[in-house]
Amino acid sequence: MNEAQVLLLTAASIAFLHTIMGPDHYVVFTAMGKARGWGLSRTLRVTLFCGIGHVLSSVVIGTVGLVLGAQLASLIEMESMRGNLAGWALLVFGLMYFAWGLRQAGRDRSHSHVHTHGEVVHDHEHDHHDGHMHVHDQQVRHSITPWAIFIILVLGPCEALIPLFMYPAAQQSAGLVMLVAFVFGAVTLTTMLALVAITSIGLDKLKLPVAGRRYVHAVAGASVALCGGAISFVGL
Repeated sequence: MNEAQVLLLTAASIAFLHTIMGPDHYVVFTAMGKARGWGLSRTLRVTLFCGIGHVLSSVVIGTVGLVLGAQLASLIEMESMRGNLAGWALLVFGLMYFAWGLRQAGRDRSHSHVHTHGEVVHDHEHDHHDGHMHVHDQQVRHSITPWAIFIILVLGPCEALIPLFMYPAAQQSAGLVMLVAFVFGAVTLTTMLALVAITSIGLDKLKLPVAGRRYVHAVAGASVALCGGAISFVGL
């Protein structure tokens, strides 16, 4: 096995481990897809769209850094700053969505009213969700959520990719740099899609009680916030 093959195998292995160890690469999409009721195909499309932006942002920064002759330490520091920013953005987004989810859960809770018509007494149950939410509001939330995740994932770095660029760059092999980027990106995206599919299908098999379904948005927000907290405070 020659040096180029070793480098490509290393790139593939690191991309796989980098994706599995980063919950923001799959937990976010599974949680939001379940909460928004997207279905597996749409969840995977959103995952792919965001994953491409996530990988390309680091490829662009790494390429520009190499062209400008930036040092490895400075590029890694830049990626670290992006990672901190992405972690805090996920944390804030998750907390905001969690708060909104609790509000929706309160609206969805049904209660009864008793009515008297002469000698006839009856009651009926209703909630305050549909009557107080406009179709336009629902459409806005459905359209904003994927874009919010996309922006946060673009901010998120692929720190492991930058050192992999250095060897082929030192050898002045632009083709090998491009091949490393392709392998790293392809393995990252494939792993993201596989993990999202596995976790989404697993969640679909769970039969949630009706009462628990009211809190699906709150749970999704809490999951995203935990991912952000893991990145910001634990360094995942």
